[in-house]
Amino acid sequence: MKAAEYQPALGWWSHAWRYALMLTISGLAWFEVVSWQWDNHRWWFWTDLSLGLLGFVLVAWRRVFPVQIALVVNALSFMSWTSAGPATLALVSMATRRRWREIIPVGLLSLTAGIVLEGFNPVGNEPYAFTIPFIVAIIAVTVGWGMYIGSRRELIATLHERATTNEAVQAARVAQARAAERAQIAREMHDVLAHRISLVTMHAGALTYRTDLSADEMRATAEVIQDNSHQAMVELREVLGLLRDGPGDSAPELPQPSATDLPALLDEARRAGMRVEAQLIDLDAVPETLGRTAYRVIQEGLTNARKHAPNTSVNVSLEGGPGDGLKAEVRNPLPIGSKLSGEPESGLGLIGLAERTALAGGLMTHRVTPEHEFVLTTWLPWPA
Repeated sequence: MKAAEYQPALGWWSHAWRYALMLTISGLAWFEVVSWQWDNHRWWFWTDLSLGLLGFVLVAWRRVFPVQIALVVNALSFMSWTSAGPATLALVSMATRRRWREIIPVGLLSLTAGIVLEGFNPVGNEPYAFTIPFIVAIIAVTVGWGMYIGSRRELIATLHERATTNEAVQAARVAQARAAERAQIAREMHDVLAHRISLVTMHAGALTYRTDLSADEMRATAEVIQDNSHQAMVELREVLGLLRDGPGDSAPELPQPSATDLPALLDEARRAGMRVEAQLIDLDAVPETLGRTAYRVIQEGLTNARKHAPNTSVNVSLEGGPGDGLKAEVRNPLPIGSKLSGEPESGLGLIGLAERTALAGGLMTHRVTPEHEFVLTTWLPWPA
């Protein structure tokens, strides 16, 4: 339903005072002639009363058939003073629609009925110069009252509709923000934990398949597993810190890695047994946002190499500059034969990296070269 056609539901009190007002108007209109009708033309008395009661019944459908009811009830006023109350309410109800093509005909009918009925008034002696302006004034007040009610109803309906729309939009924004937050947390958890868990898996696999390790070597391997497990728990707490109320996603909560943390990442991989060669630019010159993304790309590349290509060398390069962009590349030969990793191949890490890179305005690709090498490349814009 349009706002202009909105009509609120009426309770028992709303019906009660409306019918009380109709009774009052009908009583005031009939008071002048009721005694004369009873004494002189009793048939007119009962006809007037019957038509009035019919009007009281018909106004119950004024909202379903506003124009038709207003025409019929006002037509009853040609012969009945008791129908004045129902005619007034029907005219007010129809005027709430604020349609002049409906108001003008019904208003003219009401004016004509009032003039004709007043002409039949056996006890009245007011001239038409007074009667006609008086009836016009009553009709004008009635129509104005109805139009005011209709305008107020439309305003309330419009405000309610806007509030409902705003609530729906706000709910959609909240849902979108939650989805974005979950995606960010998922990316961070994968980037952080996959690196640590892959180290734990690799060394645990070595303990499983190597039967020739000495006690010192087993102890050293167990220490690596313990250290990385502990570090995974620490980094997990840092990632879950994103769930706390804070400044928002635009400024991730610290500590966050940057380009200057890459040497420590590479040294950690070397201590875990990987053969890593690196060619890096001046890391201090890399902006923090670009450095964070490049760090995650190289971290994911090392994790993939450790999971899917153990015992192979990994080449890491970071090059570029202002105006040219920042290019991060991780390259490793594909293994021959089966690998010793028991980790599932989800592919979610590369998907998360692609989303992270796209948000930074860059491009990520991964391919297998004719030399049977897996290459992960990311380009990020570096403004001049």
